Amino acid sequence: MPARSSSPIPAGLGQLATARPAKPADHPRLLDCLTTVPDPRRAKGRRHPLAFVLALAACAVLAGAKSLTAIAEWAADAPTAVLTALGGTRREPSGPIAPAEATVRRVLQRVDGDALDAAIGTWLTARDPGLPGQNTAAQSRRSLAVDGKTVRGARRADGTQLHLLAAMTGTGLVTAQREVDATTNEITVFRPLLASLDLTDTVVTFDALHSQTAHARFLVEDKKAHYIAVIKGNQPLLHRQLKQMPWRDVPLLDKTRATAHGRDEIRRVKTATVAHGLDFPHAAQAVQIVRRRRTITTDRVTLQRVYAVTDLAAHQADAPEIAHHVREHWGIENKIHHVRDTTFTEDASRMRTGTAPRAMATLRTLAIGALRLTGYDNIAAGLRKHSRDATRPLTTLDIT
Repeated sequence: MPARSSSPIPAGLGQLATARPAKPADHPRLLDCLTTVPDPRRAKGRRHPLAFVLALAACAVLAGAKSLTAIAEWAADAPTAVLTALGGTRREPSGPIAPAEATVRRVLQRVDGDALDAAIGTWLTARDPGLPGQNTAAQSRRSLAVDGKTVRGARRADGTQLHLLAAMTGTGLVTAQREVDATTNEITVFRPLLASLDLTDTVVTFDALHSQTAHARFLVEDKKAHYIAVIKGNQPLLHRQLKQMPWRDVPLLDKTRATAHGRDEIRRVKTATVAHGLDFPHAAQAVQIVRRRRTITTDRVTLQRVYAVTDLAAHQADAPEIAHHVREHWGIENKIHHVRDTTFTEDASRMRTGTAPRAMATLRTLAIGALRLTGYDNIAAGLRKHSRDATRPLTTLDIT
């Protein structure tokens, strides 16, 4: 495919993908994904299948439930047809019955967090419209943003806070998530988080904490992916080299403006090919991003310069495409973290026992992803709509 014309320094191309229409048979069912999660309960005395309890919890969260009690209450009010569709097996003459609150609490406090994240990630990944083979229009390479979030209200037994590292696609779907152990940091979780994902030709973006040489080699050499790595003070020599480049001589090729959350922000992006001299694996282009942010209520203006490197050469990605991937990385704050904090009041939750805080975070990302796949931009409105009809979560989660 011919390259797009541009200036001599950052000329490049956004790769276009042609896709075949996705078939429903290509998509795993949520119940099938949930059956892969091991049951933490003893075999003796089990009254409800684990997948049934987890599916009920997923539907309840999609209907706006924010606590274990709210999940149990939604399940208790669910019609017989809903319980049957979700796989309820314990029956009375009138049909299946819902699990008691104690059962819901016991399951979510003991469930294997990694297995649940993997199951939900599998379901969301299969439906990602950005994947090759899905029914999408021409587009640039797929983006995957890696970023962490602390669940501030949830604390472990030793008093430390729950911290999760997640990978989000450009369409706002969390396809992988891992808990960061209190004795370590996000760096050690980066590789396990992405190890099982197909990242071929995907552009992985991350903040300065993960701008490690080992991560760059892992992505390019092992996963056949690309990266855009933000460089800050934790890489002092490289940061100084990038800062001292003759950026005044580089033409401006991308400028965008956005207004959200009471801020008006203008972003200017420049890229320059680097033949040698940057001590970072596979680095092919240097990036400068200037962010001018004005707080609308106070009219206060701040200016920030951010530097990054990427293995994408100029003929592979120009400044507008790189800017597109960077914007999608910053979008994880608005599309996931902000929604979980404001709409689901996650940081205000005092749920702390066992794996329940992590399980609830996973179910929230499932609800957000399912709503986005159905076309909802306003997640709060989507939750309200699903709360008015117990059968709507079944349709949105592709259970019926």
